Amino acid sequence: MDETTAIPTPAKSDENFWTVVMTPVEPAWSEPGDDDTFAMDEKVLDAARALAERISTRALAHRAAGVPFDAALMAAPDVQLATLRALYEAKRSVDRLAESAATAAGRSGASYSQLGAAWGGIKRQSARLKWPHAVVKRSAGESVPLRYAGGSAVIHHDPGVDAWWYTATAADRQEEESDAVHGTSAEAIARATEFLLTHARPAPRESA
Repeated sequence: MDETTAIPTPAKSDENFWTVVMTPVEPAWSEPGDDDTFAMDEKVLDAARALAERISTRALAHRAAGVPFDAALMAAPDVQLATLRALYEAKRSVDRLAESAATAAGRSGASYSQLGAAWGGIKRQSARLKWPHAVVKRSAGESVPLRYAGGSAVIHHDPGVDAWWYTATAADRQEEESDAVHGTSAEAIARATEFLLTHARPAPRESA
């Protein structure tokens, strides 16, 4: 029997949705095949080329002259250098996104062993060194800080009603404060993460 058929798939309107969402599925992923990695390469290269065209001196000269930037110009060594610079930015983006994903997973209960396994099978100690703040030991009721998708949140416990709530400021500067209605810290983290992801794009800068 296909193992995916044993995984519950409630709609978001179901009352047990967040309980199911915050219950880890094992295994968490299947190993990507060659087709998957080649498709990823193409997506990354598309993004890098788009940035390279924005930062390339040669491309800027073509835009200033009103001359279309032909794809053949990508063969120019200076454009390839701009592409290399863009790929470096892609690497930095991956590092930032990996830290966000590791933190969200760790604050929701994942261990450093699990984080290391997801990051290509590195050891638990290496995962701890790479993301030292992803998994935190805390006492019951202690506030939990979270950074994700360019924003941040703090998950709080309200002992009066024995429930969790959060305050969050997203990358686009939108803010949200939930009511103390979440039964577990994991559910509050999931809701905060959803808000931060929904508002992940930074707000445009105001012109001077």
